[in-house]
Amino acid sequence: MSDAPPKRILIVDDDVALMRVMREALTSFLQCEVDTSPRPEYGFELALKKTYDLMLFDFQMPMIDGAMLFFLIGKVYNHSIPPRIVPPLLLVTGKGDEKRAQELLQEAGVRGLIPKPFAINRLIEKVKESVPGIESTGP
Repeated sequence: MSDAPPKRILIVDDDVALMRVMREALTSFLQCEVDTSPRPEYGFELALKKTYDLMLFDFQMPMIDGAMLFFLIGKVYNHSIPPRIVPPLLLVTGKGDEKRAQELLQEAGVRGLIPKPFAINRLIEKVKESVPGIESTGP
């Protein structure tokens, strides 16, 4: 156990039930704080107000998909004074084999795809890989 502040994660997914499961899993197994939004525009506002160590976005959402949301946040962060560091992104997707999803893996900052349906331990693994120094809770 360290005295470092808990890592912060932002989840944006229009599947509210899945979003809640992800939040509960992450806060149960890892020392982190998790903010959530089912609406990309509110997720965008959160990303501007707070600093995150990781963003977990649904790849497919109405109006603004996870990739576009990440791009927009990156634009604002890069043009802020001083520039802010864009946190890494994990995309949750039901279409991991889709060409666009595969292309996104080449983008700077995109740490991986988590195909739906997924096992909770797989989610925890991917988050631990993407956030250096995040600590597990419990035994």
